[in-house]
Amino acid sequence: MAQTLTAPAATSSRWAQFYALTKPRVVQLIAFCALIGMLLAEPGWPDLARVAIATLGIWLVASAAAAFNCLVEQHIDARMARTAWRPTAKGELTNVQTLSFSATLCAAGSAVLYLWINPLTMWLTFATFIGYAVIYTVVLKPLTPQNLVIGGASGAMPPVLGWAAMTGDVGPEALMLCLIIFLWTPPHFWALALYRAEDYRKAGLPMLPITHGPEFTRLQVLLYTLVLFAATLLPFTYRMSGWIYLVAALVLGVMFIAYAFQLWREYSDALARKTFRFSIWHLSLLFAALLLDHYLDPWLQRLVG
Repeated sequence: MAQTLTAPAATSSRWAQFYALTKPRVVQLIAFCALIGMLLAEPGWPDLARVAIATLGIWLVASAAAAFNCLVEQHIDARMARTAWRPTAKGELTNVQTLSFSATLCAAGSAVLYLWINPLTMWLTFATFIGYAVIYTVVLKPLTPQNLVIGGASGAMPPVLGWAAMTGDVGPEALMLCLIIFLWTPPHFWALALYRAEDYRKAGLPMLPITHGPEFTRLQVLLYTLVLFAATLLPFTYRMSGWIYLVAALVLGVMFIAYAFQLWREYSDALARKTFRFSIWHLSLLFAALLLDHYLDPWLQRLVG
């Protein structure tokens, strides 16, 4: 009886460990950005079954990349307070278990995309897996403080994947969305690196606050938010979006710049933490506004006309 009662708890714990490897919050944001790309690719409501299948495939491959990242960085994670709880860092899952889990997710996601969406989306998604799990994690991250800038290209791909899933090609609109995420990534993660600098120092990672100092990093955060602000206006200037998105982009952009300016002038860990958290809201609300504009602006135009 005792064995019967404890077995489910052990199983649940093991599933929780594997689930933790997928970095659910990060993958949710990836899936959200891919979903935005899918919805924006169609003038009206897309085929929701196709959207669901494509989202599943992308989610599986992204989860595989996250698990592989945990495998490669398990010793680094064990030295950082932010990541020491991960199952690989604590030795709760073996290398074989983690690698098998990652390979299974990647194979399943790739098969879903190839068979039910299109080969282009599958290859782009697999290239993103290689870009993040191998080029960024294995090569760039331990070698250069510009790892986030160079490796950010793979993290910026989700809207392109979503667009390709619906249209079978990559349009300029998708590349604009990719550019926005690419420019958003450095200030987002450097804000985190500023108040987690000691963690990165202990882990031996050449993050910008360690190699070039916090003052230089804070200036880079400010400069990137300014360039990002200009990039967020591209969808409106290209007539991909209307006034609803423009207002949101202006408000969110000014707020992000204000956080970055404060961080540059008067640093505190609390402010860096607030900047990091706001950056997540910035991207989420920006893309949500783009989606809202996509469906509401034509209706408003007809109403006004």
